[in-house]
Amino acid sequence: MAILTLTERRLRISTGLILATYITVHLSNHMLGLISLSAMESMREVVTILWRSFIGGLLIYGSLLTHFILALMSLYRRTTLRMQRWELWQLILGLSIIPLLAGHASATWGGRILMDADIGYESVLNAIQADGWLRTRQLLLVIVAWIHVCVGLHFFLRLSSWYRRSMAYFYPLAILVPLLVILALVRVNFEMKASKPEAQSSAYAYEYDYGADSSSSDSYGYGETISKESAPKLTPESLSNLVLLIFYGLVVLTLLARIIRDYRGRLASNISIKHINGRELKGKEGQTILEILREHKIPHASVCGGRGRCTTCRVRIGDGSTALQAPGELEQFALKRIDAAPNIRLACQTRPGGDVQITPMLPPDLSIGKSLRSGGVSGQERAVVSMFVDLRDSTKMGEKHLPYDVLFILNRFFIEMSDALSQSHGHYAQFAGDGLMALYGLKRGLKQGCLDALRGAVDMQARMNALNQKLDGEIEEPLRIGIGIHCGEAIVGSMGPPTTPNYSAIGDSINAAARLEGQSKELGCVLVVSDQVIEAAGLDFSHLPTEQVNLRGKQQSVGVYAIKNPADILGFL
Repeated sequence: MAILTLTERRLRISTGLILATYITVHLSNHMLGLISLSAMESMREVVTILWRSFIGGLLIYGSLLTHFILALMSLYRRTTLRMQRWELWQLILGLSIIPLLAGHASATWGGRILMDADIGYESVLNAIQADGWLRTRQLLLVIVAWIHVCVGLHFFLRLSSWYRRSMAYFYPLAILVPLLVILALVRVNFEMKASKPEAQSSAYAYEYDYGADSSSSDSYGYGETISKESAPKLTPESLSNLVLLIFYGLVVLTLLARIIRDYRGRLASNISIKHINGRELKGKEGQTILEILREHKIPHASVCGGRGRCTTCRVRIGDGSTALQAPGELEQFALKRIDAAPNIRLACQTRPGGDVQITPMLPPDLSIGKSLRSGGVSGQERAVVSMFVDLRDSTKMGEKHLPYDVLFILNRFFIEMSDALSQSHGHYAQFAGDGLMALYGLKRGLKQGCLDALRGAVDMQARMNALNQKLDGEIEEPLRIGIGIHCGEAIVGSMGPPTTPNYSAIGDSINAAARLEGQSKELGCVLVVSDQVIEAAGLDFSHLPTEQVNLRGKQQSVGVYAIKNPADILGFL
């Protein structure tokens, strides 16, 4: 499992997209054979202007070399070859392309560079037709390269909603492209046979690939011959052999480096991961958490395959957090997108330096659809201020007014409360009938959140007074509210049903705030605020009387301030 930097990931993606574009254009050129050979040649002459330019050549060959080097780096960095099937096939297919491509590229590109010969479709197709192995190899190259492109694009784009909606259209396209290419080449072959039935000569053989010889001349490409006297020292054949030698040499060196590293790794310190399922997993220092989980065959979510593109492998770190290094650039980038707490880390990017305790944050059988689906409870534990506001006697109001009149009054009530929240930096978390829940301190910290919540309560009562003046004569009794404010640890995040999720919070402190709002009825006041809020805000309320109230679900009583008129505390804020 490679721990990538953000730069490496961007290079992998950008070079992959460049190569995918080249392959797509190249195969599209082949498909023009369904029309005619001349159509293929016409498009080839146009696209080669780009690909043979300095910038085009730099993009193609630079991307191919960079993509290959990054693949070798990834292969070396993995401490285990246990991976998802699609990752394994993507790696195998990618490493198969260069051996299949070496001969073809050396003949066409090498022939142009070494002999200043422009190898056209007719020469290539005649050479392929004359040699069964060459025909098989080119067919494999088309299929392998196209599957590699499709798999790479699929796992790159599947995090995008527009792609998931359009996948049904891309599947048949992915199957049709290689079929149309093969049909096009077969049709062009019949066209060439009909126009030149005698064209099956040894002049078109892929002779350099098999050591063919001639007394007067040597063949170095598709149907291209040159006298021995003027033959270049570096031929397409030797160029192909050199490419293959370098390729296999680098692969072997990478595997040898892995063996040496793993041998030395036996001397590395042992570490232990305590999983929430009760198992204690042994690993080596230098392994990622995800690699250790996979070695022990523990199912764990990893939609992107451990490349740091998603956050589905994230875990909560318990004991042993000091044994972890700070997140790298790529991990920080991913965690920042979900506003993760400091004890949340990506299993694919975290290498423990000692024993740690982990709790997976998402189910191991998570699919891409489920990972991006809203709903349920997904959040982080943090200190937050919670406020509950309730409109008093709304049931009695419903008995005395028509439904539309009640709706009008409720809408005015929620508009005023929403505006008060906005002005005091509160977050409108949810509403239920005639009440609402708000959160403070999400961005401004606990202390400032407590001050903001108290200012919000003052503003709410002031707005209610103004609303009652506007509704004078329309309602028999003034509208009254009850407010409860408490602070403490809670799980804050996106939660609720999949169709209508909201950013809210759950926890004991949230329940306590709701019950404090209920106490406002018993205490005959507008605002009930816990002494924890006043203490966290750094305020001195010693001049105000405190009361001890018993809340359902709590064994100990809670100290509160019962404030009849919130405007009375404005001078202390």
